[in-house]
Amino acid sequence: MKSTNNNPSNAQTCCCDNEDSHSQDDGHNHGGETEDWLAHWPLLIALVILVVTQVLHFGFSIEFSVPISLIVFGIALLLAGYNVFNLAWLKAIRFDFFNEFFLMSVATIGAFAIGSFSEGVAVMVFYSIGEWFQDIAVGNAKKSIKALLDVRPDVVEVMRDGKLFTVSPTEINIGEIIHIKAGEKVALDGEMVSAKATFNTAALTGESKPDEKAKGDAVYAGMINLRTVAEIKVTSNFKDSKLSKILEMVQDATARKSQTQLFISRFAKVYTPIVFALAVLVVLLPMLFVSNYHFQEWFYRSLVFLVISCPCALVVSIPLGYFGGIGLASKHGILFKGGNFLDVMTKIDTVVMDKTGTLTKGVFDVQKVHAENIEEQMLLEYAAAIESKSNHPIAKAIETYVGKLKADLEIKEVHEIAGCGLKALINGKEVLAGNLKLLKKFEVGFDKALETIKETIVVMAIDKQYVGYITIADELKDDAELAIERLHKLGLKTVVLSGDKQGVVDEVARVLNIDEAYGGLLPEDKVAHLQTLKDQNRRIAFVGDGINDAPVIALADAGIAMGGLGSDAAIETADIVIQNDQPSKIWMAIKISKLTRNVVWQNIALAMGVKIIVLALGAGGIATLWEAVIADVGVALLAILNAVRIQNKEIG
Repeated sequence: MKSTNNNPSNAQTCCCDNEDSHSQDDGHNHGGETEDWLAHWPLLIALVILVVTQVLHFGFSIEFSVPISLIVFGIALLLAGYNVFNLAWLKAIRFDFFNEFFLMSVATIGAFAIGSFSEGVAVMVFYSIGEWFQDIAVGNAKKSIKALLDVRPDVVEVMRDGKLFTVSPTEINIGEIIHIKAGEKVALDGEMVSAKATFNTAALTGESKPDEKAKGDAVYAGMINLRTVAEIKVTSNFKDSKLSKILEMVQDATARKSQTQLFISRFAKVYTPIVFALAVLVVLLPMLFVSNYHFQEWFYRSLVFLVISCPCALVVSIPLGYFGGIGLASKHGILFKGGNFLDVMTKIDTVVMDKTGTLTKGVFDVQKVHAENIEEQMLLEYAAAIESKSNHPIAKAIETYVGKLKADLEIKEVHEIAGCGLKALINGKEVLAGNLKLLKKFEVGFDKALETIKETIVVMAIDKQYVGYITIADELKDDAELAIERLHKLGLKTVVLSGDKQGVVDEVARVLNIDEAYGGLLPEDKVAHLQTLKDQNRRIAFVGDGINDAPVIALADAGIAMGGLGSDAAIETADIVIQNDQPSKIWMAIKISKLTRNVVWQNIALAMGVKIIVLALGAGGIATLWEAVIADVGVALLAILNAVRIQNKEIG
């Protein structure tokens, strides 16, 4: 981070003074490496001077003359506060006086002016120590979030010309074969070439249970090979791997401010000048009403007022709370793309879901093949040929069922009709494969009895003539019922919007006890249904996985994508990504969001409560500068500890 500090190793400041302080040259060091104690030698020397002088004064009743006190404590003040004074000056020449650097500078110089040397040094020393600890806490929070996911190995073994070479993952090309030994991490996304292997997917999904992969299955960077050597054919470059994209999302997430953060930043911009004005009034107003008025006494009270008013505890502990929430979610395989989406999830009252791949496994099996006016084998070969051009789970099920295609099938001019199916030329014949809406769209006649079939079906037509259908079965995900049950316990409404047949969708809704279910929907129909719910002033989270879900994900207040089976379009559009595709993580995302909100508002209440009390005591002459600085640093540290504990919270 860029800094105007002439001594960057001594940066101990917090981001309190304005909304966009991260982008300004204010010397902040949040999110950097954990700082070396030796880098803070000036502050540590100042602390030693302060401690020694106080021991001599209170323990041995040794008093220093004013000139000696001025020299000793002046050196300590410069050592502890050089960076703060420097930043206060840089801001002052830009006519920015209402910031914590100027506030602390005025307080300490004012204390020296009235002869309170040790207290002036104490203000600067403990302020700087508090900011140092805050820097460490914020830096560690950001690093812990990244450490949860950044498990990419530095080298990988690749097969070239029959020999194994160890190279950087960035040098691997798409299509090359890499070898992953037992215990090693996968460096790039790819496809299994070996017959089978077992992987730990915790880095991506938050789940550490073994995941069996067979030949042809997708394998992603960050997975750990558990048993035998696995050969993987690389399908994406290092920078385009799923894990790299996750890391980018997490880094972006820590940069996006929540509404609460933005509110507190705006609040600080108004709060600080008001405090300056009140501090001036504490000095001047008593002149009019106090008979035995002493300027030095009331000036001292105003200094106490300034010290305790610093809003650093608020503006540092709040983003730290959001970092904790993002980190806790990441541990469980839930990726929030910003702290603002944690805020949004606390207000959700309706969860709308796609069916296939969200509530069901999206792993289909062919149940029945019915051919008319064509041989069954020919029907299957045409079906497999056209479906080979789609990534939809149903298409993959048909491909798997049929097996290897005949070599003489020529497939051209493949078009996907959104929400309906596919159209292509195969051996010069127009072939349609999809749902009944597809046949209606192309005015192909069919037996109306097909509309009564409850299972998912793929109907086929060749040259405008209906030739049969294939029925497909899908299974509910293991935690689908638990997911809906937990959402209902939170008082949320549940809705399913699906392109599948109404009968199939109704059965899923019945089994899972979902409130409303709508089937047979095109992408634009899903958008219309969601808009209807929004018009009812509902706060909506939509959960989906397909490319046809991207428009609805974008429209929802919170868009959630299934990251395992999900299409790139859905994942890119979503605000939140569930890495292991478990619908029960929707509930967990809401719980983590509410926990984060509670901790953030606890910190706000704690900081403001203590400050108001000490401000009143300071104005009344009861609290001293020592008590003010201890209260300020103490409340900041308590708020930080409260925020940090989020990452260690158990959610279940």
